[in-house]
Amino acid sequence: NQGTADDLLKYSKQYGISITRSQAAEVAALMHGKNINIFDEQERLRLLKKVETITSKETARKVDELFNQFSG
Repeated sequence: NQGTADDLLKYSKQYGISITRSQAAEVAALMHGKNINIFDEQERLRLLKKVETITSKETARKVDELFNQFSG
């Protein structure tokens, strides 16, 4: 996926989800170069577990909220 920290911040603001620049950068780095299908529940859950390990459970929940905006 080609999402950058700036993209994540832009979308988080658009959907009213607060994440910090450093959290967005960590999530973007985790996704960089990987073909993660956020619409596939198993793939999304694996990614969110990694996000939780790197950041926090709260950040993972926020990222999941953001992904849910895209996957409906």
